[in-house]
Amino acid sequence: MSTRSRTNRSPLYEWWRSIDRVILSLFLALILSGIVLSMAASPIAEKLCRVGSSHCFLKRHMFFAGAGVLGAFIVSMLSVANARRLGVLALAGALLVLMILPFIGHEVKGAMRWIRIGPFSLQPSEFAKPGFIVFAAWMFSVRNKNPEFPGVFIVFAIYAVLIFFLLRQPDFGQSFLLTLCFGAVFFYAGLSMRWMAVLAGISAAGMIGAYSFLPHVKDRLQRFLNPENSDTYQTDKALEAIANGGFFGRGPGEGAVKYSVPDGHTDFIFAITVEEFGFLLSTGLILILAGFVGRSFRNSLHLNDHFSQLAVAGLATMIGLQTMINLAVNLNMVPPKGMTLPFISYGGSSMLALCFSAGLILAFTRKRPGAYGFGVR
Repeated sequence: MSTRSRTNRSPLYEWWRSIDRVILSLFLALILSGIVLSMAASPIAEKLCRVGSSHCFLKRHMFFAGAGVLGAFIVSMLSVANARRLGVLALAGALLVLMILPFIGHEVKGAMRWIRIGPFSLQPSEFAKPGFIVFAAWMFSVRNKNPEFPGVFIVFAIYAVLIFFLLRQPDFGQSFLLTLCFGAVFFYAGLSMRWMAVLAGISAAGMIGAYSFLPHVKDRLQRFLNPENSDTYQTDKALEAIANGGFFGRGPGEGAVKYSVPDGHTDFIFAITVEEFGFLLSTGLILILAGFVGRSFRNSLHLNDHFSQLAVAGLATMIGLQTMINLAVNLNMVPPKGMTLPFISYGGSSMLALCFSAGLILAFTRKRPGAYGFGVR
């Protein structure tokens, strides 16, 4: 009987036995933290909701969080090959939607970034980021086995197409983050400094071009550099909320600044968090995010498969960079970029795409025979 039970293990048991439970626990802790913090930020968001029901933003956040966790669970059960295929399919689907977005898209604040699906809006560029990282890791791993394979050229071509579609929306923030992630995967792959110099040159030319030809980019940068002569209402309110919070905060629901910050449930949710829960608990939230990213990096270093190494490190970099950019915006260290705080901020597309990324990390880091080197548990 015992022999039979060991040989007839269910897929769910095999998943639980092989999954990295530290990453899984940190991921679920972030999802639960986001739901709790959405309660704090939802009162002002209710005024922006066009649906008559109460707590509409909280209900939507919980819906997308639940769907994201379910999706991450399904993705994490896939083999490395199938997870890679799904990542590449996500990139292909996002590229297709970005291509036809001007014809089917929904315009918000002068930007054509969303498509309507019933009562919800989805942003395809959010899914393009993890898909592109998986695709780039795949191309670089193939090139590592066969130096004659034109993987670098293919990745640069797809990157150029993505940047073109993102700037057409326009969406400079996502273009900037995608470029940073591309450069990181390039670096992790150990490619020559010549290619890194090419990417750096393209990035510099892109920033100069964006400043010269995109009025909203120029306006944001000038407001950041010359705040005394510009409207910096949201960042000023965010800094006020952070200052009001102190070490222990004013208490759940007691924050006052959130009623005067239009994006308090999205871009500036960290400032709302500090005001109500204080510096200590907010630091704990940052440590959970850092733990998720750090644990993912730790696993990637010990993986034997070159593709899995690059994919996990690239996806962890994406989440880490997005976190740092959001925190820097809240602290007025960089111009506002419309970047959500991973797993915390309200945003259906962002939540689903980040949960998809977490599912990919869990799939690539599962303890399979031969997946890790010696000394890894």
